[in-house]
Amino acid sequence: MIERLVVIGGDAAGMSCASQARRRRSATDLAIVVFEATEWVSYSACGEPYFVSGEVPEVTDLVARTPEQFAAADIEVRLHHRVTAIDTMAKTVTVDTPQGIIVEPYDQLMYATGAAAVMPNVPGITAKGVFKLHTLTDAVALRSAIQGATKAVVVGAGYVGIEVSEALLTQGIATVLVASRSHVMNRSLDPDVAATATQAVRDHGIEVFDSARLTGVLVEEGVAVGIDTTRGKIMADLVVVATGVQPRTDLAVAAGIKLGPTGAVEVDDHQRTNVTGIWSAGDCAESRNLITGETENPQLGTVANKQGRVAGFNIGGEEAVFPGVLMTAITKVMTTEIARTGLSETEAHAAGIPYAVGMVHSTTTAGYMHNARPIQIKVVAEEGSGRLLGAQIVGGEGSAKRIDVFATAIWSGVTGHDLAMTDLSYAPPFSGVWDVVMIAARRAADAATR
Repeated sequence: MIERLVVIGGDAAGMSCASQARRRRSATDLAIVVFEATEWVSYSACGEPYFVSGEVPEVTDLVARTPEQFAAADIEVRLHHRVTAIDTMAKTVTVDTPQGIIVEPYDQLMYATGAAAVMPNVPGITAKGVFKLHTLTDAVALRSAIQGATKAVVVGAGYVGIEVSEALLTQGIATVLVASRSHVMNRSLDPDVAATATQAVRDHGIEVFDSARLTGVLVEEGVAVGIDTTRGKIMADLVVVATGVQPRTDLAVAAGIKLGPTGAVEVDDHQRTNVTGIWSAGDCAESRNLITGETENPQLGTVANKQGRVAGFNIGGEEAVFPGVLMTAITKVMTTEIARTGLSETEAHAAGIPYAVGMVHSTTTAGYMHNARPIQIKVVAEEGSGRLLGAQIVGGEGSAKRIDVFATAIWSGVTGHDLAMTDLSYAPPFSGVWDVVMIAARRAADAATR
């Protein structure tokens, strides 16, 4: 008898799972159907700011594979199909479709519902002219709205807020970025590194309105004309809210699928939930921090794809394990690049791990080269051993991808002294003879082992 895999959610985690399961089991052995509530599947949400800016010409450029392409691999994708209930005893899902309510059976279920954008509960938040950027539909709406706009306000100074601000500025729109604390990216960077990032954002022409919280949207004749904050009003033609996302877990809770301490679905290292036959991956699922062992909810496309792949392997009859995360992330604003991996100093302190810090201010290339740009690297190392725990980078072009050296080193348990002696490449157009990565790692290890 043919087994049936039902996938709830057709983006990174869900489609990665479906694709990997199909590669390992034929359609005569495993039927796969994907229920997706929207009109899009398998797309790059991370590319949305670059569609808004015009750097990506068409929204369809962000779509990796279409339903027709999945159909060619015997994966059935049903768009505009919203799953409204999971019956774990009967092994069925209830689906709201354009033709009405249906009930569909499953043998294996992938719960990949993703996350939903958080919209603050303040007056005026539903007014016309207030936007979020989470789905491709959101991106299309925002790109249409910027035509003729002269001033925008972006609420939320994390990754999405910074990238949206860059997109709007690129379109010639004066932009105010509202940060809840004194610096941008306060959840990802330590204050000393965040201060550098904040100044860079300002230097690029984006006004940072710091230490302010949204208290309401100013509305005239049903249309947003600005916002009110704890520090005063800001007038604008359009308002973009980028205050974060939260995992979609309502179906899971109703079905008795266990949530973890982050509020996302609890999974083991095979992506199994507490309910036999039900798997979960992506923004709605938890991960394990490779350093602390604590649970995280990264909400990163890289993690979603890997977790979905692991689940697909296991559903497909092969064994795979998702090892964990370092919360590695990267972004940019104009020509300034920002990245982090592992633990920040703040996080190491909160985890109770004794640590030391190394900080370097240098240039991306040999200082005498015409393309030399400033770079700041902060490294955290474990006290006593010098084992690398984390790194943060802010700098000009050529800075941020250096974070991958640190991520690889931390993943492998390397010490700062080991990294300082690693045989990295050198030529003046790319780095100094001692790359700034090596210098920062050595300084952190020296401080940790003295």
